[in-house]
Amino acid sequence: QVQLVESGGGLVQTGGSLRLSCAASGRTFSNYAMGWFRQAPGKEREFVAAIRWDTGSTFYSDSVKGRFTISRDNAGNTVYLQMNSLKPEDTAVYYCAADHRGNQYYRRSYFMTGTTYDYWGKGTLVTVSS
Repeated sequence: QVQLVESGGGLVQTGGSLRLSCAASGRTFSNYAMGWFRQAPGKEREFVAAIRWDTGSTFYSDSVKGRFTISRDNAGNTVYLQMNSLKPEDTAVYYCAADHRGNQYYRRSYFMTGTTYDYWGKGTLVTVSS
């Protein structure tokens, strides 16, 4: 049973930084892709970033590119989202997701689609105050 547990959310001021973690367990993830999505109150869930576990290839939404960095720690089965220069519009619940076929694809459009992912965490809240 795959489990994804997010942590690291909290309250931060505009311009500040946070690092989110996603601890993954229950499988060998070498063939997976991992994604971060977010959902703000009253809005639809949106793609933030993704990483292929085998190659380390990364993909970002236009709204976070240059500010956020996704990375993985192979030894610890953990995926990180380093968020810098945070803005109030980054306020949302952030979810970690896993796709067991991720090593077969290379286009950003594939990883941006929520239905691509098989497993989801429960989310961690990020609040950016103005």
